[in-house]
Amino acid sequence: MKIASYNINGIKARLPRLLEWLKESDVDVALLQEIKSQDAPFPREAIEDLGYNVETHGQKGFNGVAILSKYPIEDVVRGLPGDDSDEQARWIEASIKTVRICGLYLPNGTPCPGPKFDYKLAWMQRLYDRAQALLQGEEVALMAGDYNIIPQPEDAHNIEDWQGDALYHPKSVAAYRRVQNLGFTDALRALNPAPLTYTFWDFQAGAWNRNNGIRIDHFLLSPQAADRLKACEIDRHMRGREKPSDHVPIWVELDI
Repeated sequence: MKIASYNINGIKARLPRLLEWLKESDVDVALLQEIKSQDAPFPREAIEDLGYNVETHGQKGFNGVAILSKYPIEDVVRGLPGDDSDEQARWIEASIKTVRICGLYLPNGTPCPGPKFDYKLAWMQRLYDRAQALLQGEEVALMAGDYNIIPQPEDAHNIEDWQGDALYHPKSVAAYRRVQNLGFTDALRALNPAPLTYTFWDFQAGAWNRNNGIRIDHFLLSPQAADRLKACEIDRHMRGREKPSDHVPIWVELDI
């Protein structure tokens, strides 16, 4: 099973790129972030015409996550448990075949310090709690998406530019490590320790042309999923297409 994560930075603006990539990549499951659309106007018909089932957790103008799957999508949960007052659409999970798949768009947290950074850390505590529950279930499970976390120095072209930023703040990185250290495997680093493997290049200051990127889109796999990991790659070429997202897809292949 080929499962991908793709922050598309607006479904309305990127639909041609998304459809193009779905045809080329032939992924079985795609987790989308920043769809920036409510559920009703989401262009599901164009995606369904390619053979995908569609589930969304949308929000007007920003955030929003979705699951696209060639297989039935079952037991869908919208919203990260732990705070019923949280109205931001950043989490969707479901069972697809034998895999519990969680798609996430973790808060950026900028400016730091401040209320947005506090929200990020609180959200990551809830992520920790959900991750712990997933492991207790001993399922083939994964959590994938835009984490807005630079885990280590080699995940940035110039890490000095990110010192003190919410994406590389010691508290952010510690919270991410706390989740990972429960027993999750970083799929890309498990198979590819090389630097310069980025998933995001800013639209400003010629970042793409200078390869001034960062790796902030991640797959964290439960032990049961990690045992089935066959491949993990980044579709870097999508950043060079016309009117691209500032992120590119990352995908894993699991032996299911």
